[in-house]
Amino acid sequence: MVKPIVVSIPHELGRAEARQRIEEGLTRITHQFGEGVKLTKAWDGDRLAFSAKVVGQAVAGRLDVLEDAVRMEVELPPFFAMIADKVKGRLKKEGQLMLEKK
Repeated sequence: MVKPIVVSIPHELGRAEARQRIEEGLTRITHQFGEGVKLTKAWDGDRLAFSAKVVGQAVAGRLDVLEDAVRMEVELPPFFAMIADKVKGRLKKEGQLMLEKK
């Protein structure tokens, strides 16, 4: 089992706006990948539990929306171990784009 990837992204949006942008961003990303990704998600307060099927591999995690940051923890299957650093970088980049102040 691979060690979980943890990404923290600071923001200046407040919880409600950050959560809304995350929801919109996930919808956009899901549509971009189409049938290639099956995403299941459930909010419990400001915590999002999610799981996805990517290239036949199960990925799961949770995302906590805080007042000034978003913390994401993703559990990758062994199949993705070699690219864990790339995945972490991509998650951070996409998260920053979603949460940048406009």
